[in-house]
Amino acid sequence: MSLDDRAEELASDLGVDKQEVKEDLENLVSYSVPMDEAVQSLRRKYGDGSSGSGSSSPTTMDVADVTTDSGNVTLTGRVLMVGPRSIRYQGEDQTIYEGELADATGTIDFTAWNDFGLETGDTLQVGNAGVREWDGQPELNLGESTSVSKLEDPLEVPYDVGGERTVRDLQAGDRARTVEVTIEEVERRTIDGRDGETDILSGVLADETGRLPFTDWTANAVIENGGNVRVEDAYVREYRGVPELNVSEFSTVTELERDIEVGDAVAADSIFDAVVGGGVYDVELSGNVIDVRDGSGLIQRCPECNRVAQNGQCRSHGEVDAEDDMRVKAILDDGTATTTVVLDRDLSERVYGGTLEEAKEQAREAMDQEVVADSIREEIVGPEFRVRGHLSVDEYGGNLDASTFERVEDDPADRARAFLAEVDA
Repeated sequence: MSLDDRAEELASDLGVDKQEVKEDLENLVSYSVPMDEAVQSLRRKYGDGSSGSGSSSPTTMDVADVTTDSGNVTLTGRVLMVGPRSIRYQGEDQTIYEGELADATGTIDFTAWNDFGLETGDTLQVGNAGVREWDGQPELNLGESTSVSKLEDPLEVPYDVGGERTVRDLQAGDRARTVEVTIEEVERRTIDGRDGETDILSGVLADETGRLPFTDWTANAVIENGGNVRVEDAYVREYRGVPELNVSEFSTVTELERDIEVGDAVAADSIFDAVVGGGVYDVELSGNVIDVRDGSGLIQRCPECNRVAQNGQCRSHGEVDAEDDMRVKAILDDGTATTTVVLDRDLSERVYGGTLEEAKEQAREAMDQEVVADSIREEIVGPEFRVRGHLSVDEYGGNLDASTFERVEDDPADRARAFLAEVDA
């Protein structure tokens, strides 16, 4: 049912103006309040104390059978992990509790809009829980009309209870995660937050399985000092196409007395596997460069936002005094799939074999800016390269922002013989 239809039904039930109800409903939904919870809130606002939301009676289900069309459900499950988070709702801060619930058939994320006293490991009988779609998957919503009972006998489930994960296991949407990492990079920044100017920390953390960016919204001194830390009750969201660990006021950060061993970049089995798996912050791919895309070579950037400017025009800032730059957008192919590899100025100068000023001079002499991109094509199209960087994936495919771009010099025949020898062994 659409928001407009829901507003009309609610207005009819309550005997109030539809437009007023619709505006209130749109406001609540814009703050990520589930539709059923928003409807119940408006019923209370307009004097109807019932908890009905127009949905069918709750259905007892296994977790694996819950879909985005399930309506309200009743089920039994074990809390794999749970943690609090703060959101801004109708202009006020509200604490919600997010986690993951499981039974023998599967797992499902949940959001509790009330404090039910949930703890990791609890076995629950949940009644009349709403279901909404979140990132394409069903999510349970535990609100005022939901009943939650804790059972004494723990439910046996084929999943790990607790939020401890390695960096490589973290995925966007994870809640209540615990990691033990080393802080590789950290910087303090001042942003215009929801309560005015706020100091935050951002950087890169790592363990033996990989690296990820992080944001600490509390500017915790333990993190700012670097070193090895244990972070509990953190959540993960997607930032620029890759997972990012977020430390909130509900997170606990403690210094570790032991060193965390840091591994190398994740070596993907193939470009196809890397792209299908989603964004990877630090990955190594190999393949042949089959093309250099338009928009490579000499470019100009907006001095305000660093976006590419065309003829001195920025899409965001209009006419600007654009700054000269170089980049390469190469297509890497390993036989399983392709991805776009983006080289910054330093790497672009390296494959070009000259500086930005030398590239500009070449373009002036030829009276054609494209000669720089053509020179780069002649240099890199065809050979195999090993590339390390940050892979993001969108509807157009993979994009790898390269930190290293090295030509593979070893003989493919030698590698094939070594592989066959390893198989025979």
